[in-house]
Amino acid sequence: MTTIGIIGAGHIGSQIARKAVDLGYDVVISNSRGPETLADLVAELGPQARAATAAEAGAAGDFAVVTIPLKNYKALPAEALAGKVVIDTINYYWERDGHVAALDAGEATTSGLVQEHLAGSKIAKGFNHVRAADITTAGSPAGTENRRALATASDHKDASALVARLYDEFGFDTVDIGPLAESWRVERDRPAYVVPQNLEELQENLTKAPRTI
Repeated sequence: MTTIGIIGAGHIGSQIARKAVDLGYDVVISNSRGPETLADLVAELGPQARAATAAEAGAAGDFAVVTIPLKNYKALPAEALAGKVVIDTINYYWERDGHVAALDAGEATTSGLVQEHLAGSKIAKGFNHVRAADITTAGSPAGTENRRALATASDHKDASALVARLYDEFGFDTVDIGPLAESWRVERDRPAYVVPQNLEELQENLTKAPRTI
């Protein structure tokens, strides 16, 4: 059985956990406040889920999802995540995270910063441009007309492929943007951000994205 390590149990992390358990995955989930604070969520998720520290969740997962505030990304456990695909859902909210000059200037991407910190991991952007509630409600079977699409980006083909497979299982088509350097196209306030869109609409929105906001 495949285990997903989830670091961050907020809106996105908890919804990914719910859908993953429904699909038969095992989940090890963590937050910044300690495993004991996740008792209600784990009880809801059932026997396929358990709470842990961030390092334990990272180590337990066959792959991992990180969904935390950008300002905390340097606290991600690099050793525990080394050698693994890590799906990065992180968005930049300067109101919460403080200004990051390289992001403001369009010289970096949020996922690129995470990849620099987790140099031994394979980072793929995913689930950052969808509302949390839609993760468990907006999916549909492959081949459905106007099936919703989500984007991914990675410097590693196997990481992009894993996200595409997970998207499909969750009920979404995939647009592969290419390398992490292009992942800004689905960052906050771009045309593709949290907008319901099919594959063709997503592709169009990606091309319309401005580099800086």
